[in-house]
Amino acid sequence: MIIDRLIQRIAELQNPTCVGLDTAFSYLPDELRAGAQSAEEKARAVLGFNERIIDAVCDLVPAVKVQIAYYEPLGAAGIACFSETCAYAKRRGLFVIADCKRGDIGATAAQYAEAFLGEQSPLGCDLATVNGYLGTDGVAPFLSQCEQNDRGIFVLVKTSNPSSGELQDLRLPDGRTVYECMGDMVEAWGENSRGRYGFSRVGAVVGATYPEEAKILRARLPHTFFLVPGYGAQGGNAEMLKNCFTEGGLGGIVNNSRGILCAYRKTGGDFASAARAATLAMREDLQSVLGEICAN
Repeated sequence: MIIDRLIQRIAELQNPTCVGLDTAFSYLPDELRAGAQSAEEKARAVLGFNERIIDAVCDLVPAVKVQIAYYEPLGAAGIACFSETCAYAKRRGLFVIADCKRGDIGATAAQYAEAFLGEQSPLGCDLATVNGYLGTDGVAPFLSQCEQNDRGIFVLVKTSNPSSGELQDLRLPDGRTVYECMGDMVEAWGENSRGRYGFSRVGAVVGATYPEEAKILRARLPHTFFLVPGYGAQGGNAEMLKNCFTEGGLGGIVNNSRGILCAYRKTGGDFASAARAATLAMREDLQSVLGEICAN
């Protein structure tokens, strides 16, 4: 099962880090951006950058998260770059999370689910982020693709952005917050797909920037695997995100995008070498809080 295999790889590497390939053209060093004017030229430059980042970290991390919003401004060339980035990451042995946050009514959601998680999908992603705030009929098509093709999803529960509480922290008549309600739905959606380590293929997005809320959710959702954004550039650190994990360091994977992609701007030198050094530093930081990751 997909989450079992992801957990096993995390344990092998002793590193629950996900490198976010949220690659804006402006993040590229000057020499890669020079002369690129058309969308096609910019997409080729981004792809070359992504491939070198992947080569630099593929022996250190289990997964990459590719945020499609950074590719869409380049039109068809950008979507091709997204697809080729995903394919290259898979060839290098990485799990690929499509960060697309799709959510719609059932019929449309089915098309999104097939596009990102379908057996014949040219995008070839292992997992995808999903907006569950349309309710069950917007998530059910993703659950179907997950079951048919051994894929996984991460449903938005408590997001890392500053204004998330405007909606997610509101109290319902039964006393739960909206994010607790969504978390309970995620736990229920995954109850029939729990694997060897007790986690289902239906995960949750839980931001590192809200440690107290993460503590509540970790206790409330014992079978839900977390995708944890917010580390690094958004202000989250290892101490803040430890509540997302269970004893033995299981239960989540932590994304870092700009902190790795743009590390060369702080350190100088080759961007790929700087990305590798930043990834190693993040692994050390996480290990200092989580300790040894045990998947027995």
